[in-house]
Amino acid sequence: MRAKTILSILCSLIILNLSAQKTIAIKCGKLLNTKNGQVLSNQTIIIKDNKIESIFDTKSFSQKTDSIIDLSNYFVLPGLIDCHTHVLLQADITSEDYDVQILKESIPYRTIRAVRSCGIAIQNGFTTIRDLGTEGAGFTDVDLKKAINKGEMIGPRMFVSTLAINTTGHYPIKASDYAWQLQLPKGLQEITGADEARRAVRSQIEHGADWIKIYADRSYYKIDDGSYKGLPNFTADEINAIGDETLRSRKKLAAHAMTRDGIIAAINAGARTIEHGNGMDDECIKLMVEKKIFWCPTIFVNDYVAEGRAKTGSIINLQFKQTMPDIFKKAINAGVKLAYGTDIGGYDWNLPQAKDFEFFVQWGLTPIQAIQTATTTAAELLEQQDLIGEIKSGAFADIIAVKGDPTKDIKLLQQVQWVMKDGVVYKSEKK
Repeated sequence: MRAKTILSILCSLIILNLSAQKTIAIKCGKLLNTKNGQVLSNQTIIIKDNKIESIFDTKSFSQKTDSIIDLSNYFVLPGLIDCHTHVLLQADITSEDYDVQILKESIPYRTIRAVRSCGIAIQNGFTTIRDLGTEGAGFTDVDLKKAINKGEMIGPRMFVSTLAINTTGHYPIKASDYAWQLQLPKGLQEITGADEARRAVRSQIEHGADWIKIYADRSYYKIDDGSYKGLPNFTADEINAIGDETLRSRKKLAAHAMTRDGIIAAINAGARTIEHGNGMDDECIKLMVEKKIFWCPTIFVNDYVAEGRAKTGSIINLQFKQTMPDIFKKAINAGVKLAYGTDIGGYDWNLPQAKDFEFFVQWGLTPIQAIQTATTTAAELLEQQDLIGEIKSGAFADIIAVKGDPTKDIKLLQQVQWVMKDGVVYKSEKK
């Protein structure tokens, strides 16, 4: 995808901005009901302020409106939701790539790049994101969210997790890679002990975190029977303190967890979502179904980093790539709740954000089921049902359009032509 510059995006917004105080009619050629999977023809959406007021058959359209948008040659669906992004990262195949961003790029510079990332997300048709960690950039995600909400910059609706939490010495940047006397920054907040764990949760919530994120395991390896193991990052007291403090504060916990060593501990501590889960086993799948845990598998990013990391001596991502199709099929057949998450930022923002849909369809989902992972299911994960993920009365006017039918060709979601968020048009490349 060719990313637009911030200036061109701003110019497009000025030209296309439709006052949220006016009534807008959108005539749709095809319209997807993401709740039931039904595709409707010749529907008109009425928008007032930043909400959808009603939807009805275009033939009966007679209401007076301030403006009409003609999408009668397009397939219309709700704005997409990416439940795992990093707007403050710009791809990190190797540890050196990561260290350069943390050590050589100032937080203001990374913030400028993040503004661009937010603009790209909107251009990609993702009107809502859950950003899971600033990776050494403090509480900048909270500032980005505020700036978007105040209309000072362009970007998706954001749910943020600020610093993320791990235990001391178990996450980059590693002191052993540099002169030991240096006090280097870290990619997250380190804790040791249950008291520090609770303090970290409270501090992050105080600074504006919507979600708390932990890194539950590390040092992954494949064993002789073909399954995976890893090392847990937290003691039981530490991870349970994080989970308890998060839930007591009426927040939700997201867990980066690859193997049973992190997945089971995180779920038992109260995690609502498992991120990645590339090495999950049957027991993990069973527990996730029983406790209705959401899974964000982030498939494309693993493929993106696999070869580069193998060249530096780590083959685990190549191994995950080989076994992921079977794990995915087993999980969806068992009924695991699948939510769309890309980990973009872990891979280049100029690459497709809708790439993971292809894997979902290749490995067993119908295109409509794949779309639901980024609409209705993602909205449920965020506890935003009836507000996002559907085109219905009372929902936010987050709407996208593509040329062609994505329920037949899921790759079309990589070519979104038209985007509206909160009743404002941010992209219009209609032909």
